[in-house]
Parts: sequence; structure tokens; C-alpha cells
Amino acid sequence: MQGHAARYRRYYVPDPRAEANPRVCDSPGCTAPGVFRAPKSREALNEYWWFCLDHVREYNRSWDYYKGMTPAQIEAELRRDVIWQRPSWPLGRIGALNDAVCDPLGVLTRRRPGPQPKRNEAPPALRRPLAVLGLDWPVAREDVKKRYKHLVLVHHPDRHGGAREAEEKVKEINAAYAAVMRALRTAHE
Repeated sequence: MQGHAARYRRYYVPDPRAEANPRVCDSPGCTAPGVFRAPKSREALNEYWWFCLDHVREYNRSWDYYKGMTPAQIEAELRRDVIWQRPSWPLGRIGALNDAVCDPLGVLTRRRPGPQPKRNEAPPALRRPLAVLGLDWPVAREDVKKRYKHLVLVHHPDRHGGAREAEEKVKEINAAYAAVMRALRTAHE
């Protein structure tokens, strides 16, 4: 067990370039090599002091990133840490996502799918009813109503002396009309 833990210990390996151009510890009065870096302040995290081992330990004990901040500022800083201090927007809102991502289905941007572009081919469930009515896809509700009224007048059993075939034809026209109108109603909702 001890060998396992020893295998994962971290050891500091000094940078060989530092030995070629030795820095002196930035602590006043210290002449030891400044091998360890420490940020100068919260506002300048990319600017460093260079300390020897003893002084970097002392600096780390006294370092307080949140020193001088109000509780609200600390909370805001913690929230920014969650997103790595990068701007973030909810999906579908203003930001780079709208411009950078091609999302035709609206999955990422939560766009409500609008009316889909109409194709010249009818949906499979409507092919037979449209053929019965003698209409082509795409079709408007007004056209379906006009065609329905015309076909019912032409094929009505009273015009054909009560013929059974005319009655069956009107039933077929009624079913086709109902199917097409139901599909058009659900497409607009």
C-alpha cells in the first residue's frame, strides 16, 4: 500500500531554464534563487512574484483571494467560476451559439418549429384522400371545401335515383374530406 501512495506523490522539478538565468527571490533582503512563482494580486493573476521555497510558503499562508470583497462580490465570483469566467447565455438566446451553430430543427436554440416548407409531395396518409377529392398537394382549406361541395352535389344519391354506388361514393368523399381537414387543422396548430 505504501508503494502505491509513493508512486503518486508529486515532487517539484525545477525548470532547467531557471538555472541558466537564476532569479533572485523577490522577498526583501533574500538572496536565494526565486524558483517559485506566485500571483501579484487578484487583479493581476498573470503577473508573478518569484520566491524561494520558504518565502513562497509564507506567501501562500497569507494569500487570500477574496480579501476585501463583499459577500455579494464573493458569490458573484464563485458563480463566474462555474463557467470558467467566460460569458454564457441560455440556449436560444443572444450569443455566439445562434451564429455559429446550424440548427435547422431548433433542438439547440429552442426555436419553435414554424410552418415547414411545403413540398410537392403529399404526406403518405393523405395521398389516397387527396386522390378521392381530385386535389394536388399542397392544398388550402378553402379549396378542399369547394371541391367537397362540388363532389357531393355531383355524386349525391338523390341525383342518381338512390343508387347504392352513389351512396358509397359520397361516404368515401366524406371520409376523404374529414381526413384532409383534420390533417390541415393539426398542421396549423
